[in-house]
Amino acid sequence: MRVVMSPSGVGSAEKWVREQFVIEVEACRNRQAQTKLIVLIDADAQTVQQRLRQFDGKLRDAGVLAIPADTEQIGRLIPKRNIETWILCLNDVQVDEDTDYKNARDRWTELTFTAAGKLYAWTRANAPAPPSCTESLHAGILELRKINL
Repeated sequence: MRVVMSPSGVGSAEKWVREQFVIEVEACRNRQAQTKLIVLIDADAQTVQQRLRQFDGKLRDAGVLAIPADTEQIGRLIPKRNIETWILCLNDVQVDEDTDYKNARDRWTELTFTAAGKLYAWTRANAPAPPSCTESLHAGILELRKINL
């Protein structure tokens, strides 16, 4: 497993992820071994669909084939508004996707550990997501199911 994170304190992380996207998609496709790619970017004030269109535009501008709906092992996770919304939702906290929860808590590490276990459970085949699951988290669950984790 290889984790590539945006450099801290060096401009916009969101812009960096969009710029790295094409590089990582091509690297994933060119590997001889079975490779999966998970890309995570906050939607911020945009919609999930707007972020997906940005990714698609980056591929198109680089002359790279688009990501097929269900046949490629590339998952795009786009929390609306930010990842903290998903972490809270996965910890059974009622959230909406317009509020910025980034500074709402100070024990994110503990909450993230619990959220990861619940996310794993919710991504199992035929596992129902509860009604409290946000729309962007539900879309993320479908992306993770598509890449067979």
